[in-house]
Amino acid sequence: MIQRFLLVLIFSFSSLFAISNDDFLTPEQAFQTKFEKNNENITFNIKLGKDIYLYDNMLKIFINTPEKLEITKELNIPKPVEYDGFIVHFGEQNIKIPLSLLESKFKTNSYEIEVQFQGCSKAGLCYAPMSETYTYSKTASKVQEVKPLENKQALSETDSIANTLASGNFLLVLATFFGFGLLLSLTPCVFPMIPILSSIIVKASNNERLTPLKGFFLSFVYVFFMALAYTIAGVVAGLFGANLQVALQNPYVLVVFALIFVALAFSMFGYFKLELPQAIQNKINKTTEGKEKQGVLGIAIMGFLSALIVGPCVAPPLAGALVYIGQTGDAVLGGLALFVLSFGMGLPLLLIGVGAGKFMPKPGGWMDSISKIFGIVMLGIAIWMLERVIPQYTMYLWAFLLIGASIYLQMYKHILIRTFTVVLLVYGVIAFVGAISGANDILKPLNKLTLSTSKSTSINDIKWKYVKNLDELDMAIKESSKPVMLDFYADWCVACKELEEITFTDEKVKQKLQEFTLLKADVTKNSADDKLMQKKYGIFGPPGLIFWDENNKEIKEAKIVGFKTAKEFLEIVNRSF
Repeated sequence: MIQRFLLVLIFSFSSLFAISNDDFLTPEQAFQTKFEKNNENITFNIKLGKDIYLYDNMLKIFINTPEKLEITKELNIPKPVEYDGFIVHFGEQNIKIPLSLLESKFKTNSYEIEVQFQGCSKAGLCYAPMSETYTYSKTASKVQEVKPLENKQALSETDSIANTLASGNFLLVLATFFGFGLLLSLTPCVFPMIPILSSIIVKASNNERLTPLKGFFLSFVYVFFMALAYTIAGVVAGLFGANLQVALQNPYVLVVFALIFVALAFSMFGYFKLELPQAIQNKINKTTEGKEKQGVLGIAIMGFLSALIVGPCVAPPLAGALVYIGQTGDAVLGGLALFVLSFGMGLPLLLIGVGAGKFMPKPGGWMDSISKIFGIVMLGIAIWMLERVIPQYTMYLWAFLLIGASIYLQMYKHILIRTFTVVLLVYGVIAFVGAISGANDILKPLNKLTLSTSKSTSINDIKWKYVKNLDELDMAIKESSKPVMLDFYADWCVACKELEEITFTDEKVKQKLQEFTLLKADVTKNSADDKLMQKKYGIFGPPGLIFWDENNKEIKEAKIVGFKTAKEFLEIVNRSF
């Protein structure tokens, strides 16, 4: 029955994705371009598909050879219109480039002309920036097309991954994304799920011996529905340009799920049992496998929800898949890539299930103690979630949890547990002192007290200018005499805080950042202005770093998505600056 249910579910979502694939034009359909030449002009013609528009400020024309020179302002560009807060072009555009203008700039026999542009669909899909490059020779009878910048324009890590999807072998693409998932399994995205799955396995072992096969099955169900959740959320984000994280980081949503984990904790403490209503249980238990199915359903729900709430993470492979889906509308391949990526992320969870089934001792009284410990862990997860809603109070919550846990576990007489409770008590007191001092990191509870006497680096040493909308951003870029770095940040973004506390506090990184004007866009509230900024620069969720050179030109190959160590950050930035 469960197997049939999973097959129907997969087929349903595959059908949904296939239908969605027809809703958007491919880049080739959306932007049909050609160059024409007569005795006086070279004309660049771009025919836009239905409901497609071009951003006026992204439409730029350059002479590439013999030297790079922008000539956009010297051309008669068709008059744009205002749409949805942007200045854009609709319909067919003809841009004439006078031969006399080319000859007035450079005396040569041939010129390479480049046209850069970017557009979106009214339906909400934004295409990646594009360019067409052509060569005009005085001795040639017609314009010669130099097909596009594949060997001239470096790509960002995200765009490279998107290109892998677009041009790679189907099985190779899936294998590559599975490898990406294995790497992501070592990040904080997955860690919070380990105690959740472990507690589920402990609960399942209370009444019977857990075999490796059953341990694998329980963890497989959890990982499958975790992967399904990531896939659905990712495809929706890719097709509609939605922020993958922010909808599920709404304070009300986080509070509700924190309360759910509190309820799970008290259930593990033995105060009550969380189970389906009796009427539903009676229907399920009419079959011989009723009890097993009831448990599997609960595990599936926990896998689905914990993936969405506990572990939202935007990293280059995920962002690359979203860019690919957004550009092509191919939700089938993009969705499958996200699914195998998620399964790669879940591999450690599968190993935990197998290991629990192989090494877990026979059920007994010790299981009750383990359940209580996992109950404390569930409370820790609840506090971790609330940290994104009430960061100023979570240190107090951590302190109360540690002190309370030390008192609660005193009931056990074992010397190791007694020693552990003393450690918890001491650390809880330290955390409480840290909370009073204003600290907000449970791993560094005395940070505020030692900061004044320490000469260690701090994120406060870096001066950021905050921008709230595109107008402020454009103005800040134009006013800067140095290269510019824009940091998309949110209070609820774990990787954003890692960048601040690990990468940006590195001395070499701080020295490099002195060469830049540093801008920060706080998109915590996901306001309309926040959405517009993220949409324009292809950011599906923070963290994201965008760079411009001193001539206000965006350096696309330097774009960074997700957390990077100091070494990785410097390698990327030093290639372009």
